[in-house]
Amino acid sequence: MRPDWDSYFMKIAYAVSERSTCDRAFVGCVLVREKRILTTGFNGSPAGQEHCDEAGHLMVDGHCVRTIHAETNAIIQAALHGVSTRGCTCYVTHFPCIGCTKALLNAGIIRLVFSADYRVDPVAMDFFKTAGVEIVRTVLDIPLPGSQGA
Repeated sequence: MRPDWDSYFMKIAYAVSERSTCDRAFVGCVLVREKRILTTGFNGSPAGQEHCDEAGHLMVDGHCVRTIHAETNAIIQAALHGVSTRGCTCYVTHFPCIGCTKALLNAGIIRLVFSADYRVDPVAMDFFKTAGVEIVRTVLDIPLPGSQGA
């Protein structure tokens, strides 16, 4: 059976998450406009820096600061290649943190589709709602990278 668009792009986000180099969370993000992929991003270190899977985690206040989040990496890729993200949908495996929420809002996303509700931040949720971003949670029957069964 042919998947609907949300399932299709979410499956791609999960495939992108397999490139993550921080095993604390394998997160993938796909920015889409008019059913076309603009950019992708996954959790990983800045260019030229060691990755968590090479050097270990760099923990500060319970967070790994070695890693750039998937959503931010997708926005950075758009900026590097001169691609506007205004009016796009963000497909992301996990609900965004507050920092990524603010970046996505300023990048002009109008719709957020996520699967895992890992640490849903009520402030981030409120920011999306206040900005008028449509929020959709879709559950796929596929294992997350790094989880049991993967």
